[in-house]
Amino acid sequence: MVEASISVGSSEDMILLLGAKDQHLRQIRGSIPAKITTRDGKLVVQGEADAVVKATAVLEELRDSLSRHGRLEPEQVAMAIRRATGAEPEAVEAVEIPGGRRVRPRTAGQARYVQAIRGSDLVLCTGPAGTGKTYLAVATAVEALKSHEMRKIVLVRPAVEAGESLGYLPGDMQAKINPYLRPLLDALREMLDHDQIRRYMDDDVIEVVPLAYMRGRTLNRAFIIMDEAQNTTIAQMKMFLTRMGEGSKIVVSGDISQIDLPNASGSGLIDAWRRLAVIEGCARVTLTGSDIVRHRLVQEIVRAYEEGTRSS
Repeated sequence: MVEASISVGSSEDMILLLGAKDQHLRQIRGSIPAKITTRDGKLVVQGEADAVVKATAVLEELRDSLSRHGRLEPEQVAMAIRRATGAEPEAVEAVEIPGGRRVRPRTAGQARYVQAIRGSDLVLCTGPAGTGKTYLAVATAVEALKSHEMRKIVLVRPAVEAGESLGYLPGDMQAKINPYLRPLLDALREMLDHDQIRRYMDDDVIEVVPLAYMRGRTLNRAFIIMDEAQNTTIAQMKMFLTRMGEGSKIVVSGDISQIDLPNASGSGLIDAWRRLAVIEGCARVTLTGSDIVRHRLVQEIVRAYEEGTRSS
């Protein structure tokens, strides 16, 4: 075990560096296995040499940033951690979407995901909530549509209840299904304005459909995305994957820690992950808690549930 110490300055600076209720300190501890304590106005870092070097680098960067700007944001802490741990995004070209906007991967895992989508005709992606699985897939689909690489986008989701029953929801079947498709529409609205989306849907250039509506179809030059794929059965997954026609691309994403099927072991995503590993042209990407780019608390929530599962 090795030890390093970092001078911070005033007690006010120490409080700002560690964050409200030590939130910045918890972020660092959650990513780097080093013991960090305070002693006589200094931060003391203990642990294995590699962990101490990384944690010290993070703390020194944050201390210097604090001295320049007088405050720290959780995203600054996350970026410092990613730099110190080698989790910075790889050099990958930004995803170009209409209006001159660009979507850039914010973590190394997201960069691998975008590269996999661009380089493979079939991509399987697993990861927890907030890692950008749906958002990045939709962004690359819109990019492919605008560049005329693809002639249409098909967004698909299985309508599987997460503890609720469709039968108790109001309205006809379309009204019952719409809530399941909303996350895909939300991602789409981030890329295109309302009128464009409506026009594309009226012209059948963009489809947002439940998985059951895919049966019997063959889709050529289509960018097909299935969200929440952990809630497909093995038979449904086979049906979906075999819809791929000439010049098409499929992205399948899901969170295998949130399976709502009666028999979790029968998840089509888990089965496809194992079964298709040896197929050339199929890429598999695993995103983790370090790839979460939603509110800082999402990363901590996911970690808390993972730790609870391991200890139970």
